[in-house]
Amino acid sequence: MSTSLFDAIRNANVSVVTSLVEENPLLTQEKDHRGSTPLLLASYYGHIDIVRVILNQPQDINAQDASGNTALMGVCFKGYTKIAELLIESGADVNISNFNGATALIFAATFNKPEIATLLLAQGADTNALDDKGNTALQHAKMQSSAAVIALLES
Repeated sequence: MSTSLFDAIRNANVSVVTSLVEENPLLTQEKDHRGSTPLLLASYYGHIDIVRVILNQPQDINAQDASGNTALMGVCFKGYTKIAELLIESGADVNISNFNGATALIFAATFNKPEIATLLLAQGADTNALDDKGNTALQHAKMQSSAAVIALLES
């Protein structure tokens, strides 16, 4: 594992990330101690410039960490709409579920991210997907009193 790549991502050092992955493109396929890929980590931290660098290298855009979360799921709960758009444009699957059954749309609903929910719905996100407790995105939105997301999901 390349700790220097993961450290450069955490420190938002675009030039170091660029040098490392140009030197060894396969670094983008490695995972850290939590099972995160460089793309997952860069997305989670909101480093869109690093996300762009990594997306230019070979990697699995739908790779899952130790909890089954994808890069798209991470940006959906954080609210990074621009990165969500970029990941979807690059082929991220909007309907993958993590090991608890949560999807990107469930994260957007749970964390009251209507702009991301709108994006996911436009890309065919499954509104009927159930998490491991039997809840849909709409039920999560209602539990959180997320009026804007409730309105989107009920329309």
